[in-house]
Amino acid sequence: MNGCCGGQASAAAVAPVNGSQPRAELLAVTESVCPECLRRLPARRVARGENVYLEKTCPQHGFFSTVIWRGEPAFDIWVRPKLPASPSNPFTQVDQGCPFDCGLCPDHHQQPCCVLLDVTQRCDLACSFCFASAGRPTQAADPCLDSIEGWYRRLLDAGGPFNIQLSGGEPCLRDDLPEIIALGKSLGFTFFQVNTNGLRLARDPAYLKKLKEAGLCTVFLQFDGTNDEIYRQLRGAKLYSQKLRAIENCARLGLGAVLVPTLVPGVNTQNIGEIIRLGLEYAPTVRGVHFQPVSYLGRYPQAPSDCDRITIPEVICAIEDQTHQLVRRENFRPPGGENALCSFHANFVNMPDGTLIPLTHHDSDRNDCCQPERAGEGSVKSRLQTARQWSAPQAGEETGSVANGGSLGGWDDLLARARTHLFAISGMAFQDAWNLDLERLRDCYIMHVSHTGGLVPFCAYNLTDRQGRTLYRGA
Repeated sequence: MNGCCGGQASAAAVAPVNGSQPRAELLAVTESVCPECLRRLPARRVARGENVYLEKTCPQHGFFSTVIWRGEPAFDIWVRPKLPASPSNPFTQVDQGCPFDCGLCPDHHQQPCCVLLDVTQRCDLACSFCFASAGRPTQAADPCLDSIEGWYRRLLDAGGPFNIQLSGGEPCLRDDLPEIIALGKSLGFTFFQVNTNGLRLARDPAYLKKLKEAGLCTVFLQFDGTNDEIYRQLRGAKLYSQKLRAIENCARLGLGAVLVPTLVPGVNTQNIGEIIRLGLEYAPTVRGVHFQPVSYLGRYPQAPSDCDRITIPEVICAIEDQTHQLVRRENFRPPGGENALCSFHANFVNMPDGTLIPLTHHDSDRNDCCQPERAGEGSVKSRLQTARQWSAPQAGEETGSVANGGSLGGWDDLLARARTHLFAISGMAFQDAWNLDLERLRDCYIMHVSHTGGLVPFCAYNLTDRQGRTLYRGA
């Protein structure tokens, strides 16, 4: 893993780097916002050695430079072109320009894949890092079923059904969450996941059973590490045993789970390999691990430095190093739907002897994996792939050799195993006001439903300035 030295420049307003730094190479021009006032600004991606920075200057608040790529795989090898796919039915018009017209507007470059519904702002934790700033005192009432039905119908108008993630707050604080899933299913939605800390699922298996019977496909489980000290620092309590109990309850019910660690330098970035090993131990209930490098949202009296960040290539290298090359960096690919700088993924067949057979490969000497997707193809493929990958195997699926006959050996056995023992390792680097790139934002296909029924890209919905002021969440 390529570490960050203590001498890196802060992401706060500072003077432009001087000649003692590696020579700067301009890679691209884009747009961003000021972390202090959220004013839209011209920005540029600049390479210095192996590192890439997003730079911008606010006339009022000065210069900002934030690392966005550090180390191998190299930035220019990873980045791939993508054909834009405008929303089939935009709900808003272009007025102020990105990111102020989200809803979606006709200038957006991708169709939705996964849509989040915030069904409550309540939470039973007060985490150090939280997209929603949940767990703080709130007077916001939970949206009623009629409102949620309106959201579902709005999504159908937008071109759905899409994959649905029920979120919050902590959605499992709602006793009627099974009814919310059943309502969506009755309207034609087929894939539901719940974004949860798992505490209620650990103590209330009967509730989890109701969720599955209603149509829940996957538990998207906050899972930051394999020891209690990590949870104490990030979540304020010792939660490890409860996380394991939630996974075990999913296993008893035949319900898939995805482990979702928030990666914070100095807290759990040395635990990446152990998280993967634990996921494999609980496979095929655990369908994979989805890493989320920390993003800085909410109130920050002191701006995060580059040492407070971990970038996509650093996560990939840490996975290779900490799994002792059980997983290799060349197994990972850029996304097919959203912007290449947003995420990474690799799919494997988990074999009985503990080896992982890769089904994905990113070869820098070949160009076939880096061709642009046809317009709209990426979001549709990702929607179907996610539903298949993250759902538990159905009862009756074969786990050994080819059904209705003897093994044909080799490839046939691998395909048969792949029906039930797929394992994904992926990650998504959400943006904050310091590293927000409006080109990336326009390519986003993960949406939040706003309280007015608009579709807002995830990183715009959760965006805050340094004082915690928002554009969309709670507006």
